[in-house]
Amino acid sequence: MKFGVHIPTCIEGMMYPVPFAKPEDILPTARLAERVGFDSVWGNDHMTTQRYVQREWPDPPNFYEPLITFTWVAARTERIRLATGIIVLPMRNMPVLAKQVATLDQLSGGRVILGVGTGAYREEYEALFPDAKAVRRGDLVDEGMRALRQLFTERKATFRGRHVRFEEVECFPKPRQSPLPMYAGGNHAEVRRRAGEYGEGWMPAVLSPEEIERGVEDVRRAAAKAGRDAGAIDIAPQFACSIGRTHDEAVRRFHASQLYRHLESLKRSTLREQTGGFEQRNLIGSPDEICEQIRRYQRAGVTTCAGILFVANTVPEMQEAIDLFGREVIPQVA
Repeated sequence: MKFGVHIPTCIEGMMYPVPFAKPEDILPTARLAERVGFDSVWGNDHMTTQRYVQREWPDPPNFYEPLITFTWVAARTERIRLATGIIVLPMRNMPVLAKQVATLDQLSGGRVILGVGTGAYREEYEALFPDAKAVRRGDLVDEGMRALRQLFTERKATFRGRHVRFEEVECFPKPRQSPLPMYAGGNHAEVRRRAGEYGEGWMPAVLSPEEIERGVEDVRRAAAKAGRDAGAIDIAPQFACSIGRTHDEAVRRFHASQLYRHLESLKRSTLREQTGGFEQRNLIGSPDEICEQIRRYQRAGVTTCAGILFVANTVPEMQEAIDLFGREVIPQVA
């Protein structure tokens, strides 16, 4: 089992309060994660403030672009992998994104994982592209994943999709990794199909072990249909984590957190198909309880706990949780 932790990129106002992290907080958090045994650091992608965040906070959140952030982190770390969770493909230009990602993979020594998806907030896409309100973003992601793979592998890449189009682009240098791992992010059935058909990983969010197990079956069927090795696909869900010395302490911390309120907001989008409480779909409890929860996910097919979002209202609280998890959980289940 591998473990990744979310570091501050675009998390203020949603998962964490406004303000939360300053630029000088980012690198120490990544270096702490590397030191205590995490395999990867993860960052998400937003371009503008969501309407519900604008209503909740008087000041706008600071969103640090993930690929630029990871360039800084790469220069000051040695082994930890740099993973996007997720890059919102509908907001990106594919040849430009391919150039950025390949450059980062070269400069970091081959440490990039590219998680991609539609994004949780259609309003954000429409703010950037107000003339494209009728576009189905899932189609953009399908075309984008195929186009990126061509740009990462072909001498001259040409793509003529409905939404993504370019002609004879020589994108060099190529990524250092071959293939560069690309993960499909999201819970929808179409995401599971993309993971099996195009990806090296499936990255859902906030699912129970039983839901993961059913999803893994879908991913494997899609991979088999595409003639790919299903066993090579990383099953890498994201979780919130509230770790405490006791179960009650962890539960109280979870329900009092901004992260809990953020998950509630996602019931209208990313998590709309879920029923039941969040406690059965996240890592909440004492270190020993969390170890047992992780073992249940392992039995369901999980191979990476990706982009764990630790419950915290300040950066020191986040760092304390990362340290505790690294010392008392990872050695028992890694």
